[in-house]
Amino acid sequence: MRAIVQRVSRASVTVDERITGEIGPGLLILLGVAPDDDEDTAASLAERTANLRIFTDDNGRFNWSLLDIAGEALVVSQFTLYADMRKGRRPSFVGAAPPDIAAPLVDSYAEALRSLRIRVATGVFGAMMQVALINDGPVTIILDSEIWKQPRRQS
Repeated sequence: MRAIVQRVSRASVTVDERITGEIGPGLLILLGVAPDDDEDTAASLAERTANLRIFTDDNGRFNWSLLDIAGEALVVSQFTLYADMRKGRRPSFVGAAPPDIAAPLVDSYAEALRSLRIRVATGVFGAMMQVALINDGPVTIILDSEIWKQPRRQS
């Protein structure tokens, strides 16, 4: 799984001119799923997201997580995070999971966040969506489950 995590003052997602999800202070999470991802990957990524210390404390340091500030999360599925641009100018999306695998795992990720007592809003899987946000900072972090599955290199 890959996630683009943006610290926001507020964010919303609109489908067919109707707001389907909106949040106040917290995280906008654009989430991509790979074919070999599973429920454990979704739960692990949700835990990492919830505990990511990218909110500032009283001294302006990144010391607080989404849990610490009682922030909200807006989860938006985005298969384009698995775009492969190694050939030509048109992206290939063969690295993204098909909808029958991806949709339940996006739901599992959102549910894992909810189980941590985070208020979660979502987009609509597979729909054309318009996402609006006010990026706070700006702070944007990329999380990729493949990175922490690999053994650390010794220096």
